[in-house]
Amino acid sequence: MLGIYLSVPFCRSKCTYCNFSSGVFPASYHDRYISCIEKDLSRIRACAKHWGARLPQAVDSIYLGGGTPSLLSPALLRGLFVALRREFAVLPTAEITVECAPGQIEPAVLDALAECGVTRVSFGVQSFVDGEAKAIGRLHDRATALEDIRRVQAAGISDVSVDLIAGLPGQTLDSWYDSLHVLAESGVDHASIYMLEVDDESRLGRELLIHGGRYRAKEVPGDDLIAELYTEAIGYLAGHGLAQYEISNFARNGCESRHNLKYWRRQPYLGFGLDAHSMLRTHAGATLRFAAADDLDGYLKDSGWEAPRRLDREEEMEEAWFLGLRLNEGVSLGGLRQEFSASAVREFLATIGELEDEGLVTFLDGDRVALTARGRLLSNEVFERFLAEPAVA
Repeated sequence: MLGIYLSVPFCRSKCTYCNFSSGVFPASYHDRYISCIEKDLSRIRACAKHWGARLPQAVDSIYLGGGTPSLLSPALLRGLFVALRREFAVLPTAEITVECAPGQIEPAVLDALAECGVTRVSFGVQSFVDGEAKAIGRLHDRATALEDIRRVQAAGISDVSVDLIAGLPGQTLDSWYDSLHVLAESGVDHASIYMLEVDDESRLGRELLIHGGRYRAKEVPGDDLIAELYTEAIGYLAGHGLAQYEISNFARNGCESRHNLKYWRRQPYLGFGLDAHSMLRTHAGATLRFAAADDLDGYLKDSGWEAPRRLDREEEMEEAWFLGLRLNEGVSLGGLRQEFSASAVREFLATIGELEDEGLVTFLDGDRVALTARGRLLSNEVFERFLAEPAVA
């Protein structure tokens, strides 16, 4: 089965910490942009054949991310889904997710989402504390966010996810518990909890580099407090029925994001639109990765993808480790032996032993290697240890 990601890079305002390929653009860009995506949809099968890639016809997950896809007009949304279903067999049971910003879903847009078969909405709330949301450039307050969750559910889109960020300017343990409490009481069945990572090229990042005070940069919590906020969230959400299943993701039983699981389990997916990434397999099973342009004007001028890069066996093994370890279920050594070889897995046993001694990984059921609670806090350091291994035989 195939997953499809559609990048919609348009925002009503730019968050202070964000350095994604998204921004505030005139609405006149929207028609041209969706036309480019529809053109790419019509030619992807020929491209895949040229690259020697296996392209499944059946699609069981679609994800519109951004940016704020709900800023598109109802007509553009409907046209986009018509084009998707023309080129692919979207299963009736497919998970179809759209990212939305609270306070930015017009009634006609919500009607169009429901009509197009959207099954899931992901809200970028970031904080239910109004002052914290305002500090990073969000345009909503708590009441608006909760009302939009209710509106979406009333429209028949029952699966709702909420994003929160640990480490926002001015955030404290008490205010964090306030956000967690509101999230739990909202009844949503999925949450993403991100520890603030400020890119140097974002507005907030530039202020931090020069020790400036704009965007409340001097109030960004230290690493120790951010780690504490994240750790507290894991226990709090578990106590309210939202179990952690990936470093940043929590869900009620059966409500995990099927689309995002494809990334971590290295299953095929196609990305359409600005800076969208894809992964397909060749007919021999090798991994191909490719991406679209990350400059909007460049993409509008010449949409499509760069030439795919074929991963070697060493790179595939590295991916199996650092993507699989993100999941609480961990990485199956038996599965790796079957995909690669017993000798390839043996190359990593010493590293696994060292990480186990340091309390960063543990064994589940004797076969699966998984991060510990401490390992999730230091996940990037753990992943780096799997990138320096000898080539896979």
